[in-house]
Amino acid sequence: MWMSYPFRVRENAAVDLGVIGQAAGMFAVTNVDDLVLLALFFARAKAAWQVVTAQYLGFTAILALAVVGALGASLLPAHFRPWLGLIPLALGLKAAWSLWRGADDEDEPDAAPGVLAMAGVTLANGGDNIGVYVPVFTVTDSPWVYVVVFLLLVGVWCGTGRFLASRQVVARALAKWGHVALPVVLIVIGLLVLFSG
Repeated sequence: MWMSYPFRVRENAAVDLGVIGQAAGMFAVTNVDDLVLLALFFARAKAAWQVVTAQYLGFTAILALAVVGALGASLLPAHFRPWLGLIPLALGLKAAWSLWRGADDEDEPDAAPGVLAMAGVTLANGGDNIGVYVPVFTVTDSPWVYVVVFLLLVGVWCGTGRFLASRQVVARALAKWGHVALPVVLIVIGLLVLFSG
């Protein structure tokens, strides 16, 4: 009996590594669209900490809703999730209106939305993630592993978005077209989320 104990420890470690791999893969697949948005935010924001803070706030809200949903509470009913698309849609329309009025980059203090607005966009853009995470959190024995891996990978995603925004080719494109791309991306995300229901 005592000889089987080390084997069980190794078996549990292998299972945990498998869960970590599954969590990392799920995060990458469900958040790949976020990289474009992050690069745009990093290119337009005054300080990188604003984008990172917003990303963590928005994603923590996504995780909280998924955990609550997995516990059986219906805090965010499925028919309500598409309405989150109004957040990026409104921000995109506001940015497009400012652009159409002819505001230059220099006199555009709100070129990127504020921290709470960016967090709202992250939450709205990740509304479909909740539908993926809830069933997984419900059936897994260790949902906390997913939560920890996801929160660590948010930092990696932020670093990748910052890296993309700081590449010469990407930075030049964002500098030239970012003021146009941001409202377009926000409006598209808003419409996709709205019509996903």
